[in-house]
Amino acid sequence: MLRVVCASANPHKVAEISDLVQNLVDLVVRPKELADVVEDADTLTGNARLKATAVCLATNLPALADDTGLEVDALNGQPGVFTARFAGAGATDAQNRNKLLNLLGGVTNRTARFRTVVMLRMPDGLEIICEGICEGSISDSELGDRGFGYDSVFVPVAGDGRTFAQMSIAEKHKFSHRGNAFRVLTTRLSELPAS
Repeated sequence: MLRVVCASANPHKVAEISDLVQNLVDLVVRPKELADVVEDADTLTGNARLKATAVCLATNLPALADDTGLEVDALNGQPGVFTARFAGAGATDAQNRNKLLNLLGGVTNRTARFRTVVMLRMPDGLEIICEGICEGSISDSELGDRGFGYDSVFVPVAGDGRTFAQMSIAEKHKFSHRGNAFRVLTTRLSELPAS
C-alpha cells in the first residue's frame, strides 16, 4: 500500500481524511516540525497544491492535501477560498458560522455548495487532482453537535433534511464533498500502473 503523508494540520480534517482513505493508502501524520504552509492562493486547487508540494518536498514522500470552500449563492459564491477565515484571520468555526448566518438573515435563497479539491503530489512531480461537490442549503440556525466548520448549518440536498452535524460520520461521508472527492481519488489511484 502506498505510504502517504497527510498535509493537513487540522485534526478534524485529518480524522475525516484518515477515515476516507483507510483501505486506499497508508496515511501517516504530517511531521510536527514542519512549518505551517501559508494558504494564499486564489483558488482551492492552488491552496491544495501549496500544501501538498511543501509536505512532499519536506518528507520526500507522496503528500495528500485538500482544500475546501463553501460557496453561498446569495453571497456571490462567498466565502469560497476564504471559508476557514471568513470572519477574519484566526477566526473560530463558531465566529465563521455566526457571520454567515448574520449575512443571510432574512434571505430566502439559501442555496450553497461545498467544493473540495484533493491533491496527491508524488516526489517525481506527478499530481493527481480530484474534486468533489455537495449541493445543499444553509439552515436558519445551527443544528446538531457533530462535525466541525460549517457542518451545523449545511443541509445537503441528497440527504433527508438534517445538517451534516446531525449525521453520523458514515452518513456524512456518503453525501459530503470530501467523500465525493476521495471516491474520485480511489478510482484515479486504481488506474495508475503498478510500480
